[in-house]
Amino acid sequence: MNLATAPARLNAEETAWYLGFSPHEIPILVAKGLLKPLGRPPASGTKYFPAATLEELRRDVKWLARASDVIVEYWRFKNARKSGAGTQPLVAA
Repeated sequence: MNLATAPARLNAEETAWYLGFSPHEIPILVAKGLLKPLGRPPASGTKYFPAATLEELRRDVKWLARASDVIVEYWRFKNARKSGAGTQPLVAA
């Protein structure tokens, strides 16, 4: 985004770029309550985030650390479930 004046609201992809996350990580941050979309969008609808709030979060080192930890923990849990299923011994019938 190379705009002279940033828009007042950003979609999930723009929010991800602005905060330094991947677009697929934004729903994880929303689900964990670290990001709150504007209004009450439907579950499958486009979500927008206020630029003013994102600017505050971008400068908040503690929030960035917490958000990064949430992403790491999400993938750790997801990968453990995947690898855990393949390491179970087979039971002979």
